[in-house]
Amino acid sequence: MTHWMTAPCIEPDAAVAAMAAQRQASLTKPPGSLGRLEALAITLASLQRRDRPCVDQVHIAVFAADHGLAEEGVSAFPQAVTGEMLRNFATGGAAIAVLARELGATLEVIHLGTVNDPGEIAGVRRAIVAQSSANSRHADAMSGVQLEAACAAGRDAVDRALAEGADLFIGGDMGIGNTAVASALACALLGEVPEALTGAGTGLDAAGIARKAAVIGDVLRFHDGHLSSPREALRRVGGFEIAALTGAFIAAAQRGLPVLVDGFIASVAALAAVAMQPTTRPWLIFAHRSHERGHRAVLAALRAEPLLDLQLRLGEASGAAVAVPLLRMACALHRSMATFDEAGVSRV
Repeated sequence: MTHWMTAPCIEPDAAVAAMAAQRQASLTKPPGSLGRLEALAITLASLQRRDRPCVDQVHIAVFAADHGLAEEGVSAFPQAVTGEMLRNFATGGAAIAVLARELGATLEVIHLGTVNDPGEIAGVRRAIVAQSSANSRHADAMSGVQLEAACAAGRDAVDRALAEGADLFIGGDMGIGNTAVASALACALLGEVPEALTGAGTGLDAAGIARKAAVIGDVLRFHDGHLSSPREALRRVGGFEIAALTGAFIAAAQRGLPVLVDGFIASVAALAAVAMQPTTRPWLIFAHRSHERGHRAVLAALRAEPLLDLQLRLGEASGAAVAVPLLRMACALHRSMATFDEAGVSRV
């Protein structure tokens, strides 16, 4: 079973954080004048256990999977899009593919199961759990074996990132219907009502959002009494790609690899990861506040203040990729600015 996910995570290095803070205090600027860029550099230093952190090597893993709940009409797009997007990722046409190229980042796409399986595609890693999760309005979304396989796919992606020398891990998602699934899981984990967390997803109108919330309400009633355990909530109402992200975030924290968390779907996976293993939380840096309705509540529960608010709601790790240059600038300033002594500048 997923017992490995409850193993403790590595603690950030407080001594290195102190060294980084001391360096920040010695740089030629008023104390605190670079705001959150200073805090980012100190955080990354403590996580990477080096007083001059860097995010040169970025590994982006996008997990794709279909959802049985899509049968209920919770998305503005047909389910076939999930499988079709796999080829778009691989041929470089998707937003995250463009962003990864611009960043010089490694991008891998992990196919966990789609209803219209496109078969082998160069550049897409097959880790098929099943054709789709089950319709959680009437059944458990996945079995225990399927949950284990999906979480392990996330863990394996982190291991590949580390083998390539990654400084930072980003997890992304693709799956028609997954904002409904993530909203259901967030409701289960936070004890919220669907109306508070259900948004437009791929572009639903007001009537579509109301129907989506009603479907999520049915899901929660069907599983009522079985959602108090975060693992069981993930199994019963989650999805393969959300489980993979959950496994990836915990594994990254266990292995000492900082994570830049994307938008709503990834943040719900982070919420599940922290609920299952609280020592995951220090390893998570939150990239942006999504335009999706439920994201604010999820971020608040995680006590997370994201770096950006650009009204994005695409997923695919796109928002996290957009935030990478901020981390790189924070590291460059920390590493390359002169100290007062080096520059011969008088202190106050």
